[in-house]
Amino acid sequence: MTEPSLPAGACDCHTHVFLDPRDYPWSPARRYTPPPATISALAAWHDALGIARVVVVQPSVYGADNAATLQALRVLGPARARGVAVLDAATTEADLAAMHAQGVRGVRVNLEIDHASDAADATRQLRETAARVAPLGWHVQIYANLPLLAACQSVLRTLPVPVVLDHYAGAHAGGGPAQPGLREALALVAEGRAYVKLSAPYRLSVAKGYADMAAIARAFIAAGPERLLWGSDWPHPQPGTRPDPHDISPPFEVDSAQVLTSLRAWVPDGQTFDRILADNPARLYGF
Repeated sequence: MTEPSLPAGACDCHTHVFLDPRDYPWSPARRYTPPPATISALAAWHDALGIARVVVVQPSVYGADNAATLQALRVLGPARARGVAVLDAATTEADLAAMHAQGVRGVRVNLEIDHASDAADATRQLRETAARVAPLGWHVQIYANLPLLAACQSVLRTLPVPVVLDHYAGAHAGGGPAQPGLREALALVAEGRAYVKLSAPYRLSVAKGYADMAAIARAFIAAGPERLLWGSDWPHPQPGTRPDPHDISPPFEVDSAQVLTSLRAWVPDGQTFDRILADNPARLYGF
């Protein structure tokens, strides 16, 4: 299937790289092991699709060792790439400044990898993280389920940084527009308190062409098209497919043209599509 025409400056706001573990070792605490996904393969894939810009997001398999993500930023260059890092207690202010100089513009808080549900612990972590990166003008990117986001909504409204919610804010197609937590996520978008990545529908959908995600996507678009981003989730990692996390977990098989075609069908007009693909990421990531 042929993807729709993409605007100049189109940005894929959610990708990862998985480099040679001899040079970029996996975290011993990882939950899965992905196959290789090189920087050159990412660039070639984007070139074929007509995507000019990219955001490389630190994946969980590296923990807080951002070396592979930073290498991608160095190779791709500042005109093309920005990054989202992961921090821990060992990350220093000098580390943050160095990452900023290399193109990092956000920090990821992954509450989904361990299926976190404790709102008090989550809000503490979000406050502490936001306080660390606010002086740099970074945003906080959150991967969490909808009920947990809803439980944290009052804190999300008061963080001193932009907030970005991964993968449709965790809304699953099977839950429909009335699923618990979606109303709160839509309100955050409508109030301008959160961005949402319309990314990785294959994680949330069970229908051909992701048709069952249409109502949820349109709800987010109606709430605030200026607060939406698109991301491919390349190379489409699929955690949890192997009992032993050291065994290679194959990625999802994804028709990226279909993903973009579906998104274009869900937006009301070309201007909104261009805003999601180019204008919003240019503003958030500082391209």
